Amino acid sequence: MAKITLDKLRHSYMGNPKGPEDYALKEINLDWQDGGAYALLGPSGCGKSTLLNIISGLLQPSEGRILFDGEDVTGLPPDRRNIAQVFQFPVIYDTMTVYDNLAFPLRNRGVDEARVASRVAEIAAMLEVTEMLKTRASNLSPDNKQKISMGRGLVRDDVNVVMFDEPLTVIDPHLKWKLRSKLKELHQRVKVTMIYVTHDQTEALTFADQVVVMQDGEIVQIGTPVELFERPAHTFVGHFIGSPGMNVLPAELKGETAFFNGAAVTLEGGVAPGAGRHEIGIRPEFVTLAATGLPATVRKVSDLGRHSVVEAIAGDTRISAIVEGAVPGQGETVHLAFRPDQTRLYRDGWIASEKGRAA
Repeated sequence: MAKITLDKLRHSYMGNPKGPEDYALKEINLDWQDGGAYALLGPSGCGKSTLLNIISGLLQPSEGRILFDGEDVTGLPPDRRNIAQVFQFPVIYDTMTVYDNLAFPLRNRGVDEARVASRVAEIAAMLEVTEMLKTRASNLSPDNKQKISMGRGLVRDDVNVVMFDEPLTVIDPHLKWKLRSKLKELHQRVKVTMIYVTHDQTEALTFADQVVVMQDGEIVQIGTPVELFERPAHTFVGHFIGSPGMNVLPAELKGETAFFNGAAVTLEGGVAPGAGRHEIGIRPEFVTLAATGLPATVRKVSDLGRHSVVEAIAGDTRISAIVEGAVPGQGETVHLAFRPDQTRLYRDGWIASEKGRAA
């Protein structure tokens, strides 16, 4: 296991990059602590896989360094970094038994058979595949094949990090939650550093202790699932995490008072000084239907069982509210109230509210 440090890392697929727009990865400085569970979360094309390939040694960065426990490994090939990687599609040998698949990484390194047998039995028990050890891999279901692929990454006890690149892509939706739970359980038991790359917020938030959210080749926020949900540092994080995502309303700032559609909106605190494009961010969970407040017209109501999502229009802006119990009908006029301590001002996408300081 290892602490992983990314130091002033940048990468361009162009031979002679001229500016930030030519970089697939803009400057990244990051520390992942030994034994942690981390996720790289973002949409396709944001740089997640590029970063993973640089850490694994499959790709050399244009600039910067990768350090494992303080040792510079930037120039080392993948086989000298002691990394295990699990891909979107299971990487196993169909003609081998489950036992031989799990044993292969150890046998390939000359581990004695007694240790091989002990380690394979241990990992098979963790994965709940002990009864399949004599089964040929070609006869397994897709989810069990991916379990074995995970097991091949975990069976070695000398790895610095296990990296998962969209490992549940080919798994049926009704089985994904089982594998997510199993992976979290495995991390808690083996305590090896794990990095999980995904575009799926549910996978990232249920697996990781710390989530790194990426957009357009840069990190926009690092935090726990609770921090990302409750206090998005950027409007992109608010949009990307949550279902539905955070409401983002065009705003005008006068002094330290924010206005939407001419109405003053109470924020969580004061506002950092500065000029730019201003927006108000408020999650649907903190918007309520009230006797007084911002007038809006109901556009749509979606019944999700435990609650409903009411989508209303105020001026030209759509605002969603999560409502329990009775809901208004389409076309009705309602009044929306925002919970002040969850209402924030953003400037050019970045949070500008200062928590706890009264405006």
